[in-house]
Amino acid sequence: MNQIKNFTKGLLKENPVFVLLLGMCPTLGVTTTAVNGMGMGLATTFVLVMANIVVSLVKNGIPDKVRIPAFIVIIASFVTVVELTMQAYLPSLFESLGLFIPLIVVNCIVLGRAEAFASKNNVLSSAIDGLGMGLGFTLALTILGAVREFFGSGMVFGFQLFDSNYGMLVFILAPGAFIALGYLILLVNKLNKV
Repeated sequence: MNQIKNFTKGLLKENPVFVLLLGMCPTLGVTTTAVNGMGMGLATTFVLVMANIVVSLVKNGIPDKVRIPAFIVIIASFVTVVELTMQAYLPSLFESLGLFIPLIVVNCIVLGRAEAFASKNNVLSSAIDGLGMGLGFTLALTILGAVREFFGSGMVFGFQLFDSNYGMLVFILAPGAFIALGYLILLVNKLNKV
């Protein structure tokens, strides 16, 4: 039962983007389309799950003085795996996400979960927590990207839903990210109160 609670808390109740307001740099920077949001979210989810597993496995062997640097090295290793894999097999997505992929290393969601959860819990709980938080992050980025893409260009996941002449350019630009995110946070807060 506790495992299910760890998994679901990241989806809505403690969503990293909509509730905890973590990871705002990639959230606002890459969500011009739903595909970009989903790609960034899945890349971060992989890093989050794998880093949580490794941190949970080696937590007792890391001295307190070097705990955070050790976590960053672990996270950076998995970010390198994601970056090279994406560059080889998904070059167009790699090109779209650009600098934001290496910045996963310093994403406060990943480091925060390693420090606050994985370093204090067993491997299974840490993996499930990472998966829940990662999928919550992915869900948030995908929804935000879909809203921005829909209102900005009349498309979602590349499918044209209405004529792009009626799109609002502001949603594709940086101010649109703030506007859409604000309304989505409001919606999630209303849902969490019910």
